[in-house]
Amino acid sequence: MIIVYSLGGSILAGQDAAGLQSYADELKDIAREHQVYVVVGGGRIARDYIGRARALGSDESFCDLLGIAATRLNAMLLMAALGGRQPEVPDSYAMAMEHASLVDVVVMGGLYPGQTTDAVAALLAERVHADRMVIATSVDGVYTADPETDSSARKIESMSPAELVRMAMDTELKAGSRSPVDPIAAKIIERSGITTTVVHGQDISNLRKGFEGTHTGTKIVR
Repeated sequence: MIIVYSLGGSILAGQDAAGLQSYADELKDIAREHQVYVVVGGGRIARDYIGRARALGSDESFCDLLGIAATRLNAMLLMAALGGRQPEVPDSYAMAMEHASLVDVVVMGGLYPGQTTDAVAALLAERVHADRMVIATSVDGVYTADPETDSSARKIESMSPAELVRMAMDTELKAGSRSPVDPIAAKIIERSGITTTVVHGQDISNLRKGFEGTHTGTKIVR
């Protein structure tokens, strides 16, 4: 099975060395039986730098570039935890596919302005003909509203890609935006038909449960 992860930067960046090693060990264990790709987000460091640049008058495309740089720093940390065998952070989908012949777990960050790492992961999943895509983020699924600000928000256990697209279209497409799935990623998931799950990434066991189907997050399937 080919599995592509979109791993939130807030999940990794807050870990100490031991925590990072735990995530790397779980990914390596999964890679004993499956081909694994991981796209790492920018997290808090990206939002911090983007916020400062925006306050200094930078445009959104420049802020995107800052965010991309942060994702690549986070990717390098995970690469170090995996043993440092991957030669560099891929700057294209083709390079990521080439690295699959060198390492069991391929790690990359963002690529282009205007794309979140969820969108990068969705496009990568499409390119490598992934069987599953797992979005491991700081919330435990897709909700009807922001659960941090709306007490009536309800978690959705299963939804279609079309329903995901309709919900994602309300997301503001700005550098550093926070959403379980952004509009571009949602559209790619819809067109590719790749079964996708959104799970709470702070529970390491969800890396496996996310593709095995034993998770308590949200499943997105036709």
